[in-house]
Amino acid sequence: MPSRVPSLRMLRSFFTDGSLDSLGTSEDARSKRHSTSDLSDVPFSAVRKEGWLHCKQILTKKGKAEDREDMLAWIKVIRENSKAEGEDPGFASQALISKKLNDYRKVSPAGAKPDSSPKGPRGLGIRAEFLKQTGTSAPRSPRQDAAVTKDESSSQKAPWGINIMKKNKKSAPRAFGVRLEDCQPAPDNKNVPLIVEACCKVVEDRGLEYMGIYRVPGNNAVVSSLQEQLNKGATEINLQDERWQDLNVISSLLKSFFRKLPEPLFTDDKYNDFIEANRIEDASERMRTLRKLIRDLPGHYYETLKFLVGHLKTIADHSEKNKMEPRNLALVFGPTLVRTSEDNMTDMVTHMPDRYKIVETLIQHSDWFFSDKEDKGEK
Repeated sequence: MPSRVPSLRMLRSFFTDGSLDSLGTSEDARSKRHSTSDLSDVPFSAVRKEGWLHCKQILTKKGKAEDREDMLAWIKVIRENSKAEGEDPGFASQALISKKLNDYRKVSPAGAKPDSSPKGPRGLGIRAEFLKQTGTSAPRSPRQDAAVTKDESSSQKAPWGINIMKKNKKSAPRAFGVRLEDCQPAPDNKNVPLIVEACCKVVEDRGLEYMGIYRVPGNNAVVSSLQEQLNKGATEINLQDERWQDLNVISSLLKSFFRKLPEPLFTDDKYNDFIEANRIEDASERMRTLRKLIRDLPGHYYETLKFLVGHLKTIADHSEKNKMEPRNLALVFGPTLVRTSEDNMTDMVTHMPDRYKIVETLIQHSDWFFSDKEDKGEK
């Protein structure tokens, strides 16, 4: 490297006040050896041989660089000379390069058009392209740095927040208005909803001899209050709650559960099959067909129906006290259990006797319908 390379102090002085006086008379004398006409003949290699200051003086006298590539070449030499003296390259790439580019813009002709030759990718200015080549980022203000730091910290925290939202998004199962398989299951039978088991237990513990059980409605406000509580995802039911002491409220709660099922207990796709089977004239064939249809129900629907019919059979066994024979229970539960998800008034009228009869038959022969014994044609 030539011995005439200026120090960092000279470099700063030149680019901060734009003066050549501080660089010494020896440098001025050497610059006078060249005239303005020699500028076009200065090759890039001459920068290293003659010294960068000498070439800078020539550039200043001429008033502008030859073209865009020449400008990049000058900046590159400035950086290399800064590195040669062991100076901080960041200073040259920020303060000095900014000064150099400002001078270049001032001396460039106002009406000059950008070079149309394919010398590099469009859309990048000299400053941007140089910083890209040297791997140096443009200087930023403290406010910009703070904003970037905030954005980075936010992006790092985002996955954690999203994961928390996903975890909390899944709430406990509801009790009313959802399919059987989506209900909170009973602890002893995973295919039977918790609400069904709890209501049946309360009635069997305290209401087997209660006259008109399931026929007398409970207080609507209390029933609605219990529904709202259970729909919040309660995993346990406090049977000591005062609202659970009213048998009419509990019996109405159970009927409301089956009435609100989006998929009825006998399922939509088998509804017409049950109606047709009930109308078979031959009693034995009718029973076998109904039994087969029941066995073909999905798991949750079959187990829940089996549990409910067993409970109604227990109620009917105490009909001498509660006055709720199988037929009376069928009048209450028939329209609720044997139905379609769409309220069709025509079906409700024409199929009502079939609905009653199906539920009554199930209660009367519950052991046979839900046992594993082979059909012997006894019914």
